[in-house]
Amino acid sequence: MDIKTVALIGAGSIGSYVIWGLSGIPGISLKVIARGERAQRLKKDGLVINGESYRLDVASPEEVRGADLIIVSVKYGALSGIITDIEIMTDAHTTILSLMNGVDSEELIAERVGKDKLLYSIIRMAARREGNRITFRPPTGNAGIIFGDGIEPYDKERVDSVAALFADSRLCWHVSEHIMEDIWSKFALNVSENIPQAIVGCGFGAYFTSAYMEDMRTKLREEVFAVARAKGISVPMKGSVSARGKMSADNARFSTLQDLDAKRPTEIDMLCGKVMRLGEQTGVPVPYNTLCYDIIKAMEEKNAGYFAFD
Repeated sequence: MDIKTVALIGAGSIGSYVIWGLSGIPGISLKVIARGERAQRLKKDGLVINGESYRLDVASPEEVRGADLIIVSVKYGALSGIITDIEIMTDAHTTILSLMNGVDSEELIAERVGKDKLLYSIIRMAARREGNRITFRPPTGNAGIIFGDGIEPYDKERVDSVAALFADSRLCWHVSEHIMEDIWSKFALNVSENIPQAIVGCGFGAYFTSAYMEDMRTKLREEVFAVARAKGISVPMKGSVSARGKMSADNARFSTLQDLDAKRPTEIDMLCGKVMRLGEQTGVPVPYNTLCYDIIKAMEEKNAGYFAFD
């Protein structure tokens, strides 16, 4: 199952890492999928990744039918709008890798194309986007893209084909034998480390200098773990790939805070909102996630101009 055609949906921070990592591999066609005005802008402006300009091979989903590998790296709120595009590009042999945050993007995609096409994955890296300029420190060690087959019977052929592609790239990657635990460990990190700093408006280092920041982080994480246990998933798992790796810089501002800084909608519905929905389903109380959800939603409303009483 050789991979020759890669279709990337989402050319933001994470997508830019994929472009940086896969560009220039001999024999690999990397297509950035977009429509309309966004397609025209990407063709015209390209991207500037770590100071280097990249001209993109932009294509519509119809032009990339039967892609060997589809990599999805859109914001959670955009997923419903691109599901049909994924379906258009998917053939019997297509493998799909979702590098989105959260714990349910694979299930949402599988509802349209089938679970047999999906490999489960996460990505651990920090990046910053301003317009078409993206900067990141290339992940090393146990960070980067982590993937595996989360559905039995495991499809080793799909895992091996993606591993072979990544082996020829600049990407940092790992195959996990416990990918579901890794996904939930990453989800717990996203919820507990994105949200307190977004509310306070500070860098990552505050978790190590403020007992209040650390307490918020701990309470949010414990609620995610409680929901996971209620669903029969044990996290954090000793030896989990996603539980290891270098910490971020003290001034790192993660995606939720970056979105608020730029007055963009956040992924709070995928983070605390998802914990709330799962808490209701499982009967697990999640008061900290509920309060943080309300706070971030109010901050989004203020950014959107719904109220201004300064």
